[in-house]
Amino acid sequence: MAWSNWSGSVTAPAEVTRPQSEDELAALIRGARKVRATGAGHSFMPLCQSDELILGLDRIGDAIRISPDRKTARIPAGWSIKRLTAALWHEGLALANQGDVNPQSLAGAMATGTHGTGVDLGSLATMARGFRLIGADGEARWCDAATDPDLYQAQRLSLGMFGIATEIEVAVVPAFHLAERIEKRRWEEIRESYDALAGQHRHIEFWFFPHADHVILKTLDPCDPCDPPPSTTDMEETAFRRVLDIAAKLPFLTPWLQRGMMKTRFDGHRRGPAHAIFPSDRTIRFEEMEYEMPRALGLEALSEVVGWIRKKRLPVTFPFEYRTVAADDIWMSAMNAGPVAAISMHQYHAMPWAGHFAEAEAIFRAHGGRPHWAKRHTLTRGDVDTLYPMAERYRVVRRAADPQGKFLNRHLEALFS
Repeated sequence: MAWSNWSGSVTAPAEVTRPQSEDELAALIRGARKVRATGAGHSFMPLCQSDELILGLDRIGDAIRISPDRKTARIPAGWSIKRLTAALWHEGLALANQGDVNPQSLAGAMATGTHGTGVDLGSLATMARGFRLIGADGEARWCDAATDPDLYQAQRLSLGMFGIATEIEVAVVPAFHLAERIEKRRWEEIRESYDALAGQHRHIEFWFFPHADHVILKTLDPCDPCDPPPSTTDMEETAFRRVLDIAAKLPFLTPWLQRGMMKTRFDGHRRGPAHAIFPSDRTIRFEEMEYEMPRALGLEALSEVVGWIRKKRLPVTFPFEYRTVAADDIWMSAMNAGPVAAISMHQYHAMPWAGHFAEAEAIFRAHGGRPHWAKRHTLTRGDVDTLYPMAERYRVVRRAADPQGKFLNRHLEALFS
């Protein structure tokens, strides 16, 4: 069966090959002309696309290895976030932060700069302490801050271009519990108070339907140990799907549908192990673009893009998601110039999205935004050089690691060859 990403918008004729061992993986890499790896397919950009060999790594590695000081763990790179956090929890450990879904592979989440929310918390890539890579020659090598440091710095956010990771050393913390609170607030109130609220909670985010006047605010804070929470879906998924299907057939009704939906109460409380509280269910398919703005400009950018949607009465059916992420020092990270506000724009998969995203992208770029690498964007090679001062050094390391471009595909070749 041909490969497809999660949303169905990116496909490739190649089937996914799942090696059972590192030796089998190495042999496959040696024998291939072009190689890409895939996890859960949650990239909306053609990062995993390949006409030849696409590798799934979920069958390599059967256990985590915890360091004696319990501050790091070596984890099979192809494991899903869900699998690895459950294994860590069994050992009394956790990741300091997660994103809002957990099917992605650890390697894929780190390689694209995937993140959660929290003013003092960085992306998953900031947790990486070392990588075991199978290179283009099929040989295994280790890199960390002391061993092959340039390769390590590039690999922290690699887009899969420096080798295939089989094991990643990750910073971990003692297991903890979280209390989740969801409530409805007026947009104007949140616009004035968000920065203060962000300083009061370990994690905070909100969702904002562009044609409504309220937002859905979510906070997560540490709490005493408690029982695991019940499973949950966001925004009464069945009712939301019905609204989306109506909007797909009658897009002019979108503003009315959103205002009606936001008359519903959005109050909720959950408590439980952190790894069970962080993720939400995502079964409704959509396309997504995400831009990271300098934090001081985030709310202004969101207000402008929502104003544009309202003025044109555009049928943008999903809410915007607004989060905060700490600064880092990773070469190709959108957070390497300072802390950011991350604004995610979604559209139902059955409705047009490209034109809306293109116009919104111009607004985000005008506010100093840089895109999430796995989500829809239109960056050119020149844009990459303008936005990322370390881009050419990154390319130099890539050429040294993979002189023949075995780990490139057409999309990445245009930006990094």
